[in-house]
Amino acid sequence: MTIEERLDAIEQRNQEKERDKAWETSHIRKLTIVVFTYLVAAVYMAFLGVDGFYLHALVPTGGYYLSTLTLPFVRKLWESRR
Repeated sequence: MTIEERLDAIEQRNQEKERDKAWETSHIRKLTIVVFTYLVAAVYMAFLGVDGFYLHALVPTGGYYLSTLTLPFVRKLWESRR
């Protein structure tokens, strides 16, 4: 490979990494996971016969959402101690 080809390959890889990073932190991704978590939990609880399953399914959904809010803080703390 020539230097130019190697440089192009590195730039392409960096673009892919940036896209992956943007997806991992996107609100669309988080919202999609929240919706699917709620649906799966609600269906499972309905199958089990839990009264008010539609409200109880908010617990794991809320837990996931809260974890997305605290993870940036935890990451900064982890990075500062590294």
